Amino acid sequence: MYGKRGAGLRCAPGARASAAVLGAALLIAGCSGDGDGGDTEGKPAAAKIGQQPKATDPFWVNPDSKAAGQVASYEKDGKKAQARQIRRIAEQPTGEWISPENPEEQARGFTEAAAKADRTALLVLYNIPHRDCGQYSGGGAADGDTYRAWIDGIAKGVEDRDTTVVLEPDAVLHLVDGCTPDEFHEERYDLLEYAIGKLGSLPRTKVYLDAGNAGWGHPDQIHEPLKWAGIDKADGFAVNVSNFYTTENSLAYGKQLSAKVGNKPFVIDTSRNGNGPYTEGEEAERWCNPPGRALGETPTTKTVDPLVDAYLWVKRPGESDGECKGGPKAGEWWPDYAMKLAAGKSAS
Repeated sequence: MYGKRGAGLRCAPGARASAAVLGAALLIAGCSGDGDGGDTEGKPAAAKIGQQPKATDPFWVNPDSKAAGQVASYEKDGKKAQARQIRRIAEQPTGEWISPENPEEQARGFTEAAAKADRTALLVLYNIPHRDCGQYSGGGAADGDTYRAWIDGIAKGVEDRDTTVVLEPDAVLHLVDGCTPDEFHEERYDLLEYAIGKLGSLPRTKVYLDAGNAGWGHPDQIHEPLKWAGIDKADGFAVNVSNFYTTENSLAYGKQLSAKVGNKPFVIDTSRNGNGPYTEGEEAERWCNPPGRALGETPTTKTVDPLVDAYLWVKRPGESDGECKGGPKAGEWWPDYAMKLAAGKSAS
């Protein structure tokens, strides 16, 4: 991810798939990290994880998340205090990052489970070719045709169920900052426009295109590229994905940008912004597993501004940004870091 980013929630190569959604007989891709309760003999009984009140938080809480598995493990071991802390993560809805394999089955599994709970699924799509410029979360679809087929599969899986999509963290930003080579720009704009059109045509799906964060630059640098990527046809844009900028700063950035893209609404990732950004150490990796951070506002559609459709936990708290500061690979569950986030004292 760009300089201060690190969405990095993609499964490590060779990660196993697991059947994981409310008894649905569908294959859902998931990544098993250390301490998630695993899929082994002696697995602890599932933690009791329910849904948040729909009126304020209509998004689906996955009762089989890695955080929920960690709660179950702690409870089995009699670690009640630790279990209570991780429950602060497990009981909130977080984004389901769709992996490259079996996209239709994943999308169907998550959205059917959400519909069964009378909630909205939150999906994050992060598979654009030449993703993350080869950094911690490098990878993505092999080519444009593969990406379009992946999007088509997701659309087939979602169908007419209530779904919110956060589309391609950093994909536009990396076109602006020079990280993505020029020869890939035209194709990327075409692919983003295709994804917005395909997913936006679904009757009950909202699409928010990622638009950077309050610390990378200025809205003047990205509003035209967002238009070239099809923001006019999207429901809005997303800011602060996988980052740490405060809600206040993210709101100011989003409102400035909204004024330049037809007053589009936006969503803010508040998953880890309770203490704002880390300002020490090397600037190039302040975004990567920074210490002393805290959970931010819990997900809700009851926000402080009519332009903000929701606060979301797009990045799943407790999953690593990459192999930095002692962390595991990007996207792997890291119990120690999750505990520190949950125990951190929010400055807000």
